[in-house]
Amino acid sequence: MAVIEHDIVAQVYAAKAASEAADALIRQYMGFIRSEAMKTTKKSYGENEDEISIAMFAFYEAVMNYEKGRGAFLPYAARAIRSRLIDYYRKEKRHEHVGSLHAPADEEEKTELLDMLPDQKNEVEAYEMREASRKEIQEFEKQLAVLGITFSDVADNCPKQERTLAACRGVLDYARKNPELLDRFVKTGRLPVNELSQGSGTDKKTMERHRKYLAAILLAFTNGYEIIRGHLCQIGPGKGGSGR
Repeated sequence: MAVIEHDIVAQVYAAKAASEAADALIRQYMGFIRSEAMKTTKKSYGENEDEISIAMFAFYEAVMNYEKGRGAFLPYAARAIRSRLIDYYRKEKRHEHVGSLHAPADEEEKTELLDMLPDQKNEVEAYEMREASRKEIQEFEKQLAVLGITFSDVADNCPKQERTLAACRGVLDYARKNPELLDRFVKTGRLPVNELSQGSGTDKKTMERHRKYLAAILLAFTNGYEIIRGHLCQIGPGKGGSGR
């Protein structure tokens, strides 16, 4: 067992250093990712495509944030997947205006999470919400592709330290107060780095290091991507992370 865990950790550290290795690791552990998503959602295979996407993203985040001192990797990744899915359902419940309910998510740990299925009377609203989420994610993905950015790029480029994340939020705040900068960004596909740096007080080097993350989060505030905004705002620095 120790040898197997050592092999997994070696793969994780290789994935942290190369996107190709990260993609290969995700493909290798798709069975694990699906299984954890199904355990959390209580949905059967084929009924939880959106949740699988979120679980894949959570697995990727777990890879990027993992350190040996955090214990075995797979239990760590399982907790990350469960946590991200719970956050997703909490947000979905808020959109549906459904009261919070609790149900066991893990019989062994007796973990509780919000009741994830809508009441019968809200099935139509829940379906419409899922469809809206799917369409918004697809549209946002297309817009990112125009900029040469993927969702994996955004996660990989996210600030790992709280002060850097705060600086990026300062850039966003300044851009929102000056919509002409957002308009120019949309038209040209280029970040107005000089104006954003001067106006927000954020160092240009910091902005350059996190250009893809900034581009994604600014894009999310240009065309009413409310659901995407919520997901991006949840992407924060991993506790104990050492990245910039």
